[in-house]
Amino acid sequence: MYPRAFHYHRASSLKEAAQMMSELGDEARLLAGGQSLIPLMKLRFANPSHLVDLNFIAGTSYIRQDGAVLRFGPLTRHAEIEASPLAAQIPVLHDCASGIADPQVRNRGTIGGSLAEADPSGDWAVALMTLSTQVRCFGKDGQRMVPLSEFIRDAYTTALAPGELVEEVEVKIPANASAGAYLAFKRAAPVYPTASAAVQLTLEGDICRDAAIALGCMGLTAIRALDAEVALRGQPISEATMNKAAEAAREAADPQSDVRGSLEYKRMLVGTLVKRALETAARRARGQLVEGGHLYA
Repeated sequence: MYPRAFHYHRASSLKEAAQMMSELGDEARLLAGGQSLIPLMKLRFANPSHLVDLNFIAGTSYIRQDGAVLRFGPLTRHAEIEASPLAAQIPVLHDCASGIADPQVRNRGTIGGSLAEADPSGDWAVALMTLSTQVRCFGKDGQRMVPLSEFIRDAYTTALAPGELVEEVEVKIPANASAGAYLAFKRAAPVYPTASAAVQLTLEGDICRDAAIALGCMGLTAIRALDAEVALRGQPISEATMNKAAEAAREAADPQSDVRGSLEYKRMLVGTLVKRALETAARRARGQLVEGGHLYA
């Protein structure tokens, strides 16, 4: 199916893009990588009258380290993050980027576009939720910083005001003895996950000093499994504590039955993913080199 007719606009700067969006109103959509928007337009689930293309704006694709913070430009491609030595400092980011769909999608899709789309089945929100992440927004009234926990409000709904867009994503580099992992289970590479889980651990010896656990495809937004985190803090990382955390993650999940699986199946699956991610994150936090990656049916 072909999308409905629309007017195409090419922005030369973020300021111009924000101005265009303010003037064009609710019938306009931003085009970054287009890996979520274009399929929706082809199915006519999204029918914008105007597309504002960001791809010709210079200086919007980058990965920079500024002290203890990594900064990602809004049009930084998934493949760039996958290949970046800077991003590899935070293994959960590399896990996420390297497993998104297939090479074609990774070379077009962007981190800013993914967060702004707020697709409940997306990968980036889950991985970034386990880190200290802020989204810098830009609009006609200037810049503002929004914590990721406040940025995504509902399925396909963000804190972006009319005419506002993502200018940068800032991620704090975790402390020493910290590491994470991201796992997603899929039927095949190009499709969305059935379930996903991200974990970030800080260890002191064998004791878990801090933990963050996020679940994907388990609700209308990524979910922080807070009770699962509590089950780990102050405890030794053992089979028993990981099982307890996995069970708490299952309880936090709120999936819907669909073609990818039943509610019961998804809950059982996400608990298994949490446990595997915990095992990988713990080994990485101890200094071991452990390959991550997605799982396929």
